[in-house]
Amino acid sequence: MAQPQQPRLSHYDATGQANMVDVSAKLPTRRTASATAFVELSAAVLAALPANPKGNPLEVARFAGIQAAKRTSDLIPMCHPLPLSHVDVQAEIVPGGVRITASTATTAPTGVEMEAMTAAAVAALTVYDMTKALDKGIVIRSIQLETKAGGKSGDFQRTDE
Repeated sequence: MAQPQQPRLSHYDATGQANMVDVSAKLPTRRTASATAFVELSAAVLAALPANPKGNPLEVARFAGIQAAKRTSDLIPMCHPLPLSHVDVQAEIVPGGVRITASTATTAPTGVEMEAMTAAAVAALTVYDMTKALDKGIVIRSIQLETKAGGKSGDFQRTDE
């Protein structure tokens, strides 16, 4: 019986050099991903959100996250530029801070996980930028992939255990 193949890092060649994975032989399929981030804010900062002189931090964060998803391949060296068919970023006030949720979709030969995670991270950084005048102790936590669908590696759903 054949042994299961050990997972390996795909962005390295046989000599250990970093390289961009050749996806030209892969068929384009529908691929989706979602990611989250959490911006921990004090009660005082949360109370001040609606009156921010720079504008609505949550709306600016949404736009920043969407823009970041579209620019992921400019920021992450080995990411392929993808034709995104959908990007959605939501920023919601929850107890203790702001929860960012980003979702992405494409029909391409490689996945959109990095675009979703980049969108969530940049949206969280934007909340920080928009509120840092009130508190320098803001913390960004748990930038993480929540779901992924499509592609050779199959689907993924984060489960909190």
